[in-house]
Amino acid sequence: MGAHRNLTRSYADELRLFGTPAAKVGLGLLVAVFLLLPTVVHDDFWLSVLIYVGITAVGAIGLNLLTGYCGQISLGHAFFIGSGAYVAAQVGGALELPLPVWLLGAALAGAVLGGLVGPFTLRLRGHYLAIVTLGLVFIGEHLWRNLTPITGGNSGTAVQASPAIGPVDFDGLTLLGESYSRNQGWFWLVWGLVAIVALLAKNLVRTRPGRALQAVRDRDQAAEVIGVRAGRYKIGAFMLSSAIASAAGALFGSYQQFVSPDEWNLLLSIQYIAIVIVGGLGTIFGSVLGAVFVGALPALIDRYSDAIPGVRTSVGGDGFISVFALNQALFGVLIVLFLVLEPRGLAGIWLRVKTYFKTWPFSY
Repeated sequence: MGAHRNLTRSYADELRLFGTPAAKVGLGLLVAVFLLLPTVVHDDFWLSVLIYVGITAVGAIGLNLLTGYCGQISLGHAFFIGSGAYVAAQVGGALELPLPVWLLGAALAGAVLGGLVGPFTLRLRGHYLAIVTLGLVFIGEHLWRNLTPITGGNSGTAVQASPAIGPVDFDGLTLLGESYSRNQGWFWLVWGLVAIVALLAKNLVRTRPGRALQAVRDRDQAAEVIGVRAGRYKIGAFMLSSAIASAAGALFGSYQQFVSPDEWNLLLSIQYIAIVIVGGLGTIFGSVLGAVFVGALPALIDRYSDAIPGVRTSVGGDGFISVFALNQALFGVLIVLFLVLEPRGLAGIWLRVKTYFKTWPFSY
């Protein structure tokens, strides 16, 4: 009887977020890293890489909800990220509204765009859906280049959206008499938002709507039979994914302070596909792992390209491949390798390691 009670309690702890002692210790370590890392790392390069990785992680969580949990393949993620950046430029820059307003405004705009696109994808799946969403990238490129009053056209536009919440301005953060740099403030802002989005998404997928999304992913017709309205959940997933992507785009634009149409291309969508595949489809923390692993690659390759054999760092220079082409090739190689060798991604590797140590020394 006591053993049964202990097993029941152990199972209940597993179901709760941070229900086990190890999970609580891990959470404490993550909080400590979040609070202390910017005070230890002062190099603007590494802080900026971590900020871009955090913004990428937000967008990747949105795509994983759509692709990993609902089974809808999308190559149009770049379109929604770009739309969020331009909303931030107008709402936060031109109208000079604070961070909560322009960030939520970008998310709302993304949800509306996702709701408009979603119904057209109800009868499509697999590569047919991927081709339709691919069209969004090219539609977006045309719009971003021709809506000059909003986007600045080919020349791009400045994004002066202030990252301030009341008296707290993350561009020039001052706490307890201590002043912090722009990158230090942005690190806390971005990774705080990553934690919020990840926790909300994790709780969503554990609820009834989350289980319905997974039922639609596994067998949408069978889900209809048991009472799940697959069409409604597909559109809802598209709207939620688009909203999160637009919020990520708004953060990107505000941090970079300038955006142009060249940034919202097919390569960006492929990068996000690589992130969720490498990180692990159908896992929230896999989206963050994938963003750290894949999202940092372009900046690191650009930084250390001189030390990589065969990489051409300038026009007419030595080498057989440019930095841009190397990034494209790496995304393709990572997608193929993980799909063939490790379909569950980095999250799958981590779960196997965790299971091994849970059962040790009885593992075989």
